[in-house]
Amino acid sequence: MAKAVLAGGRGFLGQALARALTAAGWEVVVLSRDARTDAPFREVQWNGETGGAWAAELEGAATLVNLAGRSINCVHTLENSRAIVDSRLGAVRALAKGWARAKHPPAAWVQASATGFYGNAGDRFCEETLPPGPGFLAEVCRLWEEAFAAVDLPETRRVVLRLGPVLDRQTGPFPALLGLTRKFLGGAAGTGRQYMSWVHRDDAVAMLAAAVMQPELSGTYNACAPGAVTNAEFMRELRAAVGRPWCPAAPEFAVRIFADKFFHTDANLALHGQRCAPQKFLATGFKFKHPAIGGAIRDLTFKEF
Repeated sequence: MAKAVLAGGRGFLGQALARALTAAGWEVVVLSRDARTDAPFREVQWNGETGGAWAAELEGAATLVNLAGRSINCVHTLENSRAIVDSRLGAVRALAKGWARAKHPPAAWVQASATGFYGNAGDRFCEETLPPGPGFLAEVCRLWEEAFAAVDLPETRRVVLRLGPVLDRQTGPFPALLGLTRKFLGGAAGTGRQYMSWVHRDDAVAMLAAAVMQPELSGTYNACAPGAVTNAEFMRELRAAVGRPWCPAAPEFAVRIFADKFFHTDANLALHGQRCAPQKFLATGFKFKHPAIGGAIRDLTFKEF
């Protein structure tokens, strides 16, 4: 039985990936800061910063998947920004230390990143060959990917997945946007022209699973749906799905105030965006379950009932 080690596997994506791999016959080990004995998958304690007894799990494993890092869904104060960066770089370095101790390390390392790598890119098409863009989140992704690239991994298959905003019924940006829309506040954010390279959770998990199980996948991939949309288009589809009428856009100053005071998050997550396409994934023959935003939103709102 092939074995996958998941760092950051307690998050919603990690847990969904663990279920998918288990269903495919894989053994899954989750590295967790607070390992549970009653967890659905075997969990092993680690602190995300240093080597330790957990490193023994890498011996003979087929794949390591690193999803570890503090959520960016917060106000980007100096303290929070430092924690966002340090949690990602620390996890990569800790895993590298464990990797170096293994006589037979995993043959593949799948590393998470994000489409934020391209910065606030306007309507420019963002392909994987582009350099990082400007801004804090782009800098986070650049440092994250550079730390991974610096790890000495001879004869190892490396995969970097630049994930777009993942749409999920219970976590991430979708519940907040759905709640606003139900309250007749589902207008665009700012100009509404900023692009959202979204991906339905089902497809995000399938992309991660493909990176784990398909040995031909190697290099950097945009992990998003083929149908990037503007914020205005996204909100229009969301209003239609829950039967709400047109709503005027919220001006940028209002978005910034509400994001900070009421949602305790950074407004640039809504006001900035990237227009990405998963061309390299499509070239592998990957089939999206939810390629269009309308169908993805209807699927998520239907699951609510």
